[in-house]
Amino acid sequence: MASSSIPTARNGEPSIRSIMLPLLAIIVGMFMVILDGTAMNVALNQFIVEFESTFTLVQWTVTGYALAQAAVIPLAGWLSDKFGAKKIFLLSVVMFTIGSVLCGLASTVEQLILFRVIQGLGGGMVAPIAMAFTFRLSPPGKQGAVMGMIGIPMLLAPASGPVVAGWLVEYATWHWIFLINVPVGIIAVIVGLRTLPNLERQTVPTLDLLGMIFAPLAFAALAFGISSAGSEHGGGSGWTSTETLVGLIVGSISLIIFITVELRRRNPLLELRVFKSGDFTRGIILQWIVQIALFGTLFLIPMFLIQAKGYSPFETGLILLPQALSAGVFMPIGGKLFDKLGARPVVILGLLLVSTGAYLLSSITADTTIPQIMVPLVLLGSGMGFSMMPLNTHIIQSAPRHLVGRVTSLTGAAQQVMSSFAIAGLSTLLAERVKHYSVQNPGPDIPYLSFGDAFFALSCIGVFGILVALLLRKPKQQDDGVAATDKPDVSMMMGH
Repeated sequence: MASSSIPTARNGEPSIRSIMLPLLAIIVGMFMVILDGTAMNVALNQFIVEFESTFTLVQWTVTGYALAQAAVIPLAGWLSDKFGAKKIFLLSVVMFTIGSVLCGLASTVEQLILFRVIQGLGGGMVAPIAMAFTFRLSPPGKQGAVMGMIGIPMLLAPASGPVVAGWLVEYATWHWIFLINVPVGIIAVIVGLRTLPNLERQTVPTLDLLGMIFAPLAFAALAFGISSAGSEHGGGSGWTSTETLVGLIVGSISLIIFITVELRRRNPLLELRVFKSGDFTRGIILQWIVQIALFGTLFLIPMFLIQAKGYSPFETGLILLPQALSAGVFMPIGGKLFDKLGARPVVILGLLLVSTGAYLLSSITADTTIPQIMVPLVLLGSGMGFSMMPLNTHIIQSAPRHLVGRVTSLTGAAQQVMSSFAIAGLSTLLAERVKHYSVQNPGPDIPYLSFGDAFFALSCIGVFGILVALLLRKPKQQDDGVAATDKPDVSMMMGH
């Protein structure tokens, strides 16, 4: 199979400098998709006014997007193995870009919801394919440093989304939240066509029809059920509502069927046998904990600044910039440290910073100043920068190299559910603390006390993550192929 050539160093292996252009296409595509996902949150009120609609209906512009992503993420690895990672990645970016154009032209809220689903179907596969693509491009011994580069948009984009969207909503028009993706998407596709190599395809002998049915159904239904469970304070309907129960029941049954079917197949859609590796299992459990902490802070902090402190969406975005910048600075540093030290010390340091930042926010009061808020935000951003990509790289290294695409699909699908769980769980906790303090300590301090308890809960989650991180060890190659070698076979990324 023909492949795009990658400049190599004297030893015949690609250098970091030689893969910068392919990485640029991947980073641009990822940044666009992740930014758009978080930018919507500050525009919901504008949609209610613009379309003369209700919050319940407008919320589906976010929910529909998330469910579409959850449905296609499990398919990303299989499609990449079948048709080629380059082709599927670029088609996903194209579909997301087309969806963005349609969203920008929507004239009713129903149209916007439909077009957001199209966006989600394209955007859902971008991140898992990008992760697998980047890992296979990385020179041996430099995986951490290279993965750290693409980790920048994974943390910078969520924090930048409110800034961009807040400015566009206040000073331009909400349409540009979507239309701004068009030139970015075109650039990503052009650069990708010219620079991304055709990676070697993996063997996909038969169509896993049952897996293709039950994997999207399981992860989408679970994400829907958990998202619906967010308390009224967070825009949800509670854990005992019909929507929540139906989603959780359908999702759980589908997940059980999916696991049973996949374990019996020789070539399943998602290779669940990687859980035989203790290194992989410990890593992915820790990744779930980190995801809860990450999305928990991204959910709580903007809500606190807008609801408790009274800042506008644009002002909130500006206050969050130090968190985004510190994450961007420490992400590549964390990757380089991973290459030298392994995952355990770097992840522990990151979670220690996250726990400290969340603990400092737990003592916020009405007199807390912006600089006093920014200090813990910098700690949170730095901690996420240190911990996210070293942990992701550790998980990929813990799996057989030929299953990299399937592993990133598996972890991506699980992350979608865990992010929904973090938001629903914290919104429920927040509402319960508001009710508690309304009875026990009524007064103007109720929101500060309530948010303080939620941040303290996040701090405890970070401490628990540190304890789990102590169990991490550097993956070692095994004869049965369950764990991956620390120095992947470079020839696999070059194609034939």
